[in-house]
This record gives sequence, structure tokens and C-alpha cells, in this order.
Amino acid sequence: MPDHSRWTVVPGSRGFTLVEILLVVSILVVLFAMALPVTSEAIDALRTQGAARYLAARIVHGRMQAITRSTIVGLRFVGAGNGDYSYRPYIDGNRNGIRTADITRGTDLPLAAAERVGDNFGGVVFGLMPGVPDADGLQNTGTDGVRIGSARILTTSPDGTATAGTLYIHGKHAQYAIRVLGPTGRVRVMQFQQGDRKWTNR
Repeated sequence: MPDHSRWTVVPGSRGFTLVEILLVVSILVVLFAMALPVTSEAIDALRTQGAARYLAARIVHGRMQAITRSTIVGLRFVGAGNGDYSYRPYIDGNRNGIRTADITRGTDLPLAAAERVGDNFGGVVFGLMPGVPDADGLQNTGTDGVRIGSARILTTSPDGTATAGTLYIHGKHAQYAIRVLGPTGRVRVMQFQQGDRKWTNR
């Protein structure tokens, strides 16, 4: 016969409740999901979203600098090949705005080194993917990703206003837009939803 003398019951002990079991199972499910490899499409979406928010932050930072310094600060975009662009911030040196001629003469000075969006977010470039309408719903507007005027200079002023326009960036699958509202200088990040075929604020 089995020796029951070794089986002891600790006073006040009890089994696991259903809630406790569900909690443990939930934690295990979360840990298992985290351990699964992330798809390349998900990585691309996160990378492109990060690039959009980074560019938006650069514009907001320029606006704050313009207000703090009481002068115009702007981002100048220069074609980097294959439709992509590099960009660099400049400060107005003669109170007439950021101008290409003044940059060439050294009157409007750079505030930082030039960057490409792909330097920090690999695989992300400026541009509008074929078949994607612009944020205003217009078709056949081309694939150019920098739409802020012919000079390609996005300026921010001490009064809080800015150059109105939209910057488009994309990865392999994800498409984002950074829209600048001129009268208020506000910046909005938008994502194109492939399934719904529409732009939504992010």
C-alpha cells in the first residue's frame, strides 16, 4: 500500500484559480508571439513610419529655431539621384529668406550636415509610389516626393508660419506623407492605407 504519511497538507494552501491560470497562459502567448520572427513587410512599415516622424520632427525643430532666433530657418532639398533627395537646414543671413543664390554665396549658412532619409532609415526614399494618389486625392501627379515649390526650400518663420507643401516618402511597401500647413506651420504625418486606398492621419 502507498505510504500516505509523506503526503502533507499545508494549512491555508489552495490550488490555482482560473484567473491565475489564464494570466499565466496570456503571458506565455505574449512571449511566444514576441519570439516569432517579424516579417519584412512589418519591418518596412515600422522603418518608414519612423522616417516620417523623424522628418516631421526636423521641421518642427526648424520652426522652434526660427522663433527662438527671430529669423527664417529652412530645409533645402537637393536631388540625390533616382528621384531621392538630400536635405540640409539653413539660417537666413540677410533677412530676405533662404535663397539658393544666398546659399551659394555663403550668406545663408548651414546649421547642420546634409542628410538623406535612407542614412538613418535604410530602404526609405522620397517619392510617391506608382498608383498612389497624392494626399489631396489627385491622380497622375507624378512620383516626385518633394512638393514645396520650385526652389525645394521649406522655410519656417519667426511668426510661426511655414512654406505649405507635402513631402512623400516610402519603403518597399509602406507610403507616408508629411504635410506642412503654411498659415499655422503645423505638421501632419499621414499614411496611405493600401487596402482602403485612402490617406489617414497618423
